[in-house]
Amino acid sequence: MSQGWMVRSGRGGAYVEQFLQHKVIAIGWNDLEVDLSNLSQEDIVVRVQKTYPNYHRSAVANAAAMLFKIASTLAKGDRVVTYDSERRIYHLGRITGSYKHLPNLISGLQHTRAVTWDKEISRDALLRPTKNSLGSTLSLFSLSDAVIKDLEHDVEQPRLPNAIIPNAVEPEESIDDTEERSLELIKDLILGLDEDEMEQLLASLLRAMGYKARVSPKGPDRGLDVFASPDGLGLQSPRIKGEVKHRPTSSMGAQDIRTFISTLRPGDCGIYLSTGGFTKEARYEAERANYPVSLINLDDLVLLITENYAKFDESGRMLVPLVPIWWPAKRDDQ
Repeated sequence: MSQGWMVRSGRGGAYVEQFLQHKVIAIGWNDLEVDLSNLSQEDIVVRVQKTYPNYHRSAVANAAAMLFKIASTLAKGDRVVTYDSERRIYHLGRITGSYKHLPNLISGLQHTRAVTWDKEISRDALLRPTKNSLGSTLSLFSLSDAVIKDLEHDVEQPRLPNAIIPNAVEPEESIDDTEERSLELIKDLILGLDEDEMEQLLASLLRAMGYKARVSPKGPDRGLDVFASPDGLGLQSPRIKGEVKHRPTSSMGAQDIRTFISTLRPGDCGIYLSTGGFTKEARYEAERANYPVSLINLDDLVLLITENYAKFDESGRMLVPLVPIWWPAKRDDQ
């Protein structure tokens, strides 16, 4: 019987395009340049200890376990999932080959398995228990049959939104796991806002960052949804003009950015917030603009909110209600 696995494509899905392009899954560790084909898990533990002498014993065991899994436990026919956090898309595939050590395929990720990618699933289409089960930041961990079934679910078939997934695998959590999971849950919360609320959220964020900001009155779209400046009147620099596009499934393109830049004048700075992200061409247009322009996608927005949340006003906290937590960290001598 085939098994299901979650494989991280780097922090924030940094390598997801390479996974899809090369039709593989892959994991590090960068300095462990060794073919794992004929090594037992105990052998791998020894190699990890020698390569990373400062690793805590739990980190050694964790790394060795994941390396052994990709080399010896995963099997042809197993289902695999990886995540593109910017697009909020899970890619579902099936393993088609045995383990290969390919140090020159993807820099830093040299332990690979061939995969046929056959499906994309929006995170918003999944049940909450599935989202939780997929939230760990471990490089590689197993998934239950119920989670895989939810990923393979035909979205056109109706189902209860709060259905329970039995036996969902909850990976052992670390502080990194919890942080990554919390960021995804905050994204879920933000995507539940409407466009007017998104404009209010950007204004609240700018106020938390020390500016006096307001949402512009509704009317013909002149590329100005939010205005901010140190004095609130625009008499002091910088004058910040913000555009908000709350279209989670649509990336903003070069023409969108050019249109926005055309509304800026000397002394202006631009912020373009798009929950659907930006194309490479759009980012190029922002980089070559004559005025400072900052493009903010959903990941950027969440990080800015968490970094400045202590200074959020009441209206911002009502839009995105969060609570701080304290988590015990391991001491260096443990």
